[in-house]
Amino acid sequence: MTLSRFTTSHVRTLTGKGFTDVTKDFESRVGRLDPTILRSNSSPRLQVADVRSRIEATAGSSGFMLFGTSDHGALLTLFDKPRKAIQYLVGNPLIALQMTQRNLGAGLYAPLRVLIYEEDGKTFVEYDKASSLFGQFKDPDIDAVATTLDQKLEALVTAAIK
Repeated sequence: MTLSRFTTSHVRTLTGKGFTDVTKDFESRVGRLDPTILRSNSSPRLQVADVRSRIEATAGSSGFMLFGTSDHGALLTLFDKPRKAIQYLVGNPLIALQMTQRNLGAGLYAPLRVLIYEEDGKTFVEYDKASSLFGQFKDPDIDAVATTLDQKLEALVTAAIK
């Protein structure tokens, strides 16, 4: 077993928009991952082109797709009053592939996580910058992709909170 440490850059954004509007706008900008896309009966060469094309077609305007959500607000009802808090898993398999081909460990951080929640009547969006998560691999090709992810995620959040 090895243990390594790295520093993560964390973004926390307060918005004047309400929780429901932010989540609705966020979700409208991400596509939905169809897991059946990765299963194709065509020849290997056609399969790669077909899969790539189908993935590109399902990405939202942000370039991301939704892999899943976790309603943390509902979970809190077990011990506390209901809260509004949803964690999103967003990414793009084609982008992740660029990194995991270089270092399979990068798969630990793809897809990315975004938390949108309400606290004291205010709505926040939080996430860790991809460049800081993937920077631990010290690979210039992974770093370049991660920097692009930072830009895409910032643009997605900015659009959702406006």
